[in-house]
Amino acid sequence: MDKEGFKEAYSKKLQDLHGKSLEESSIHDQYIALGSLLRDYISPNWIKTNQQYKANGDKQIYYFSIEFLLGKLLDMNLLNLGVKEVCQTGLAELGIDLSVLLQEEPDAGLGNGGLGRLAACFLDSMAALSLPGHGCGIRYTYGLFEQKIVKNYQVELPDNWLKDGYIWEYRRTDKAVEVAFGGHVRSVVKADGRTYYLYENAEVVLAVPYDIPMIGYQNNTVNTLRLWSAELAHTDSYFTLRNRNDFLKAIEYKNSVERISKYLYPDDTHPEGRLLRLKQEYFFVSAGLQSILKRFKSANNRIEIFSDKIGVHINDTHPALAVPELMRILIDEENLGWDEAWQITTKTISYTNHTVLPEALETWPVEMFQNLLPRIYMMIEEINQRFCKELWEKYPGQWGRIRDMAVIADGVIHMARLAVVGSHSVNGVAKLHSEILQQYLMHNFYQYDPAKFHNKTNGITHRRWLLKANPLLTDLINNAIGTHWIADPKELLLLRKYSQDTVFKEQLATIKLKNKIKLVDHIYSHYGISVNLHSIFDIQIKRIHAYKRQILNVLHIMHLYNELKINPQLDMVPRTFIFAGKAAPGYYIAKQTIKLINILGSVINQDKTIQDKLKVVFMENYSVSLGEM
Repeated sequence: MDKEGFKEAYSKKLQDLHGKSLEESSIHDQYIALGSLLRDYISPNWIKTNQQYKANGDKQIYYFSIEFLLGKLLDMNLLNLGVKEVCQTGLAELGIDLSVLLQEEPDAGLGNGGLGRLAACFLDSMAALSLPGHGCGIRYTYGLFEQKIVKNYQVELPDNWLKDGYIWEYRRTDKAVEVAFGGHVRSVVKADGRTYYLYENAEVVLAVPYDIPMIGYQNNTVNTLRLWSAELAHTDSYFTLRNRNDFLKAIEYKNSVERISKYLYPDDTHPEGRLLRLKQEYFFVSAGLQSILKRFKSANNRIEIFSDKIGVHINDTHPALAVPELMRILIDEENLGWDEAWQITTKTISYTNHTVLPEALETWPVEMFQNLLPRIYMMIEEINQRFCKELWEKYPGQWGRIRDMAVIADGVIHMARLAVVGSHSVNGVAKLHSEILQQYLMHNFYQYDPAKFHNKTNGITHRRWLLKANPLLTDLINNAIGTHWIADPKELLLLRKYSQDTVFKEQLATIKLKNKIKLVDHIYSHYGISVNLHSIFDIQIKRIHAYKRQILNVLHIMHLYNELKINPQLDMVPRTFIFAGKAAPGYYIAKQTIKLINILGSVINQDKTIQDKLKVVFMENYSVSLGEM
């Protein structure tokens, strides 16, 4: 793509899409035109990547996650395609500022915290390494919520991130599948002597996929993030209404179906919210696995080699229903026996654990689960019985140990245990985390099958968090060691030779100061708080949660404040404490923590006696874009 060709193609795209001249167009029109032009540019490589994977018979990896915290994609796509400079210059000659267009894109409301950001980073890295790795999740109509701080309290507003559409998604109606809830299961013994299970009177929901291209860094690879939207399966019956009562029922039914993919993390402090979460988890897992099976069989593969060609990784326990759902498909639809299906399932699925707190592990009441997913419950019950039998043979008489490892125990289904039992690999997200899993939380499982446990220390993609988020530092590094580090981050080790280089370190300090100025200006313009530019910035950004240490941080700030009140002349480097993060709407303690941080800030920030040595800032509505700043 050359500059003149870009300008011509862009002007034509703007006219074709909006029927307006450049002078008449709005900033949003211009943003949509640029996104649409890039889509045209991406599509051939997307098609070619899929054809190549199919022709090569590559093993496909599918990363199942309830969240994908993508942030904004326009700038990353420009960088990954290697066309940012051309587009920026061409737009400038047309009188358009690219930085203004970049602000027009919404942060995708598909995630909230570290779980979702990890998923997004893995997709970026797999595409950058030309690995056949794709994502599977839910297309939420509304994100978690838009957070406002009003009189020190968190107030939740709808995060309607799709109100103007989303330029990067492609609706694939032809790839839709059906997902069934409720009903009952009837067993039938047929002439071949096999028992078949018929699912009757179920509520059927249509899962419609929306695909988002995941672009590798300047390597022509384009992988796929597939997100599922819940829709009515049978619109014909919806429109044959006899009276007002039928109409109201139909509207309620339509709403109940669409609610499945409406909200990220519905409030689970009441039974209806819990049930909706369980529906969401089964919905995207079932849709994702059905879609994978269809694609697998379209290549004329034999089901026996499924685990050789497919890997399914579950990001925490939200997608753990992949274990019984894959068993259901292999047994009920592919007519495999239990042992063969179990071997394929466990070889296919791997699991990342994200929490070491026993009370934070996901469980579901048996009665709720059985009513919503009767066939899946039968699968879990069978998995549990067979596993407990194995445990009994290995640990005869050790009832306590067996109960602590059972998938179903004390009237609930333990999802982490299901994930461990049904996968071939289990990992924590840091060395210490993995050690805690092995020695404490899952010690019994580790003793039973130590080879299954591994560590994968999680990182972040340097392309977003350095190349995109810190262009000044990127330029300094490029001038010092070249640009190979962008594709191969190990090259950053070459910076070690500059550790004693005074000029380099001065340039580094200048860049850090310029970036701090941007943040200080943002804080002042949005919150009216003057921050000492030369203070230490002590930043804690994560979901507000009782066990995530914000309270300890607050107690530390209180201690420092008390010290300064006793001795205002205390020799202390000034510090600015910056918090950001959202609390779940029904999480009382977390919301009180936000209130406490804001009240503490209002007291400290107005106290002239401490001579600006301490400031506290809570930045509302955390997002990837805010994180980059």
